[in-house]
Amino acid sequence: MEKLLKKHGQKIRFAIVGGANTALDFAILFILTFSGMNQIVANYFSTGISLIFSFFANKSFTFKHKSGNAKKQFIAFLVITLIGLWVIQPLIIWISTSSLAPYIHNEAINLFIAKLIATVASLIWNYLLYSRLVFKKPESEK
Repeated sequence: MEKLLKKHGQKIRFAIVGGANTALDFAILFILTFSGMNQIVANYFSTGISLIFSFFANKSFTFKHKSGNAKKQFIAFLVITLIGLWVIQPLIIWISTSSLAPYIHNEAINLFIAKLIATVASLIWNYLLYSRLVFKKPESEK
């Protein structure tokens, strides 16, 4: 078990941060949507707030990255995250809600499923690019 944790610790920490971040994102999205805000606009707000939390949690907890230029890291993190959250997610939400609408007539359930699909896609995108670009450990630290 210890060997498994050591080998996959970073992925486990990413999942923990992702779970907390996703819960925050979903909560804000649904509060705003049920308050009357457009789903896509509400998604921009929910993901924007979650983004700030995500940078600090991933830098310090997930990747334990202490070196490097934090400003450059944040800019790279921001670009990667915004593409994932503000391009990939809305596109997947739009496609999914449209595709699911004939089968799922409850708007809230339809949005939940679409957001879940979009979240999984953006989490994969984020992990791959964060680990390879933003918080990549220098050769001297490996």
